[in-house]
Amino acid sequence: MTARLLLVFLLVGIWPSADPASAQEPDSAPAHGIAMHGTPLYPAGFTHLAYADPAAPRGGELSQAAVGSFDSLNPFIVIGRTAAGVRGYHFASLMARSWDEPFSLYSYVAETIETPADRSWVAFRLDPDARFHDGTPITVDDVIFSMETLREHGRPSFRRNYDRITAVERLGSDGVRFHLSAEADRETPLILGLMPIISRAYYEDRPFDRATLEIPLGSGPYRIVAVEPGRRVLFERVDDWWAADKPMFRGLNNFERLRFDYYRDSAVALEAFKSGAVNLNRETSAERWATRYDGPAIADGRITRLELANRRPAGMRGFVFNTRRPLFADPRVRHALAYAFDFTWVNRNLLHGQYRRTDSYFVNSELAAPPHPPEGAELALLEPFRDRLPPAVFDAAYAPPSTNTPGGLRANLRAARDLLSEAGWVVDNGRLVHAENGTPFAFEILLSDPEDERVTLAFVDNLRRLGIAVSVRTVDSAQYNARIDGFDFDMIMHHWRVTLSPGAEQDFYWGSRSAEIDGTRNYAGVRDPVVDALIVHIADAATRDDLVVAVRALDRVLLWGHYVVPLYYQDSDLIAFWGDFDRVREVEPVYGPVVEAWWLQR
Repeated sequence: MTARLLLVFLLVGIWPSADPASAQEPDSAPAHGIAMHGTPLYPAGFTHLAYADPAAPRGGELSQAAVGSFDSLNPFIVIGRTAAGVRGYHFASLMARSWDEPFSLYSYVAETIETPADRSWVAFRLDPDARFHDGTPITVDDVIFSMETLREHGRPSFRRNYDRITAVERLGSDGVRFHLSAEADRETPLILGLMPIISRAYYEDRPFDRATLEIPLGSGPYRIVAVEPGRRVLFERVDDWWAADKPMFRGLNNFERLRFDYYRDSAVALEAFKSGAVNLNRETSAERWATRYDGPAIADGRITRLELANRRPAGMRGFVFNTRRPLFADPRVRHALAYAFDFTWVNRNLLHGQYRRTDSYFVNSELAAPPHPPEGAELALLEPFRDRLPPAVFDAAYAPPSTNTPGGLRANLRAARDLLSEAGWVVDNGRLVHAENGTPFAFEILLSDPEDERVTLAFVDNLRRLGIAVSVRTVDSAQYNARIDGFDFDMIMHHWRVTLSPGAEQDFYWGSRSAEIDGTRNYAGVRDPVVDALIVHIADAATRDDLVVAVRALDRVLLWGHYVVPLYYQDSDLIAFWGDFDRVREVEPVYGPVVEAWWLQR
């Protein structure tokens, strides 16, 4: 037994069985895939994903714009800003996710997955074909090394999830079983299935916990072949990639090259696309889509524009209060400031009427709390917490303040003043100050994209009418990320993206223990035992119906906690491209278009 392997077993607290076959047989069986709830969409023996075409032509280059900059090719640590595409294209994971069902995984580096009904452990058998880009096999040692290294040095989400592993058991030469703690939930085996695989041999003489622009050893469908720091990263498809003919990947990864070019902001990136510098643009602004896609190439059809509806939750985009700041500790203050955002005016005058108002953290899906007070199973779940929740949670459905009411914005600002007065703030010579000590109400909104300034300034104008002094600071992406990772801000504009199967990431977004851990996405600083309890219910949901009930309950509690000023969303994907891109048109994944399944006509 090697010294490194001995250390593994000492750390995780279990020795490998001298004869694994002699152990008691579990009440489970190895499978090609696993679903969070129910059974996977694709049965054993499936040939390819419905949204992929195995006969698709291969070749050409897919080039896209990225915004900001990068200074690292290590996507697994907090330090540095990683170049686009590195984790998904350059690295492989134990299992792969399909995008036409809520949350299911299928064979990748692991050929099979096995877990008992109580999901107290999970076992993986490795595909004997799995290889790193240098041709060396991926082994159980690499899997154990990946888990240990990510748990010790990885981002907080890795550390949190992998801390739930209490013991590691080798299963012969090609298998590994992770035993899970009581804190683990039904999703934990799937989260472990998404574990990226890193090479033990590669990192034996290299530090893992530093940002670096040295191209790492990977095992994914593409490898990084060229890097211009902060400006460009180029991938090439791996010749004879070991997984190319596996069912999950037939018809995917059709482009010979992938290129990401970096630009200062999204406006510059759009101009680069329109000039032909990149050939595909996934537009995130419906306002830009409506007003800035012009010019000869669009007029004569050389640029194609697609609007493809999706059925995924749009997530919460909003102005986020940092409740760690005393100024925003009182929910009445946060509620008051929401009255100052005039969505109707902003949408009509700045966004060309292209958006819908966000009224849920899971808007555009069945996971959003219904537009009526909780009832049935949802009410039963919330009832034990009644004395710790605002009465409004039980009395009404949340709706963001609207100016489409009698009195419009004037009435809203009066409501805001009333709430601020209740919280101890008064107007003195046109300034809002605290009644007890005269401290002025002043804060900064931190942004990273100049495109967000117009909407922000419209909000600020109304806040100033309340006597609030607000400054807006737009910084480069590196400074912005450093500040939000350390929660060094008063307010930001942020978009939390969610899936149709919320789970462990909700703790990362809203859990009390994430509130003080740098690098998490609990930007609002939510520290609420009720939220923590509902996150546990989500993670432990045994059926899809149970999950929906728990997510809707969490949605209500977060909304009535007034942690954000909700903004707006769009329910379709906006994609523009040069040339003859094509895709399987009969099937659109529930999560929206998957460009890895597209191809260029030859």
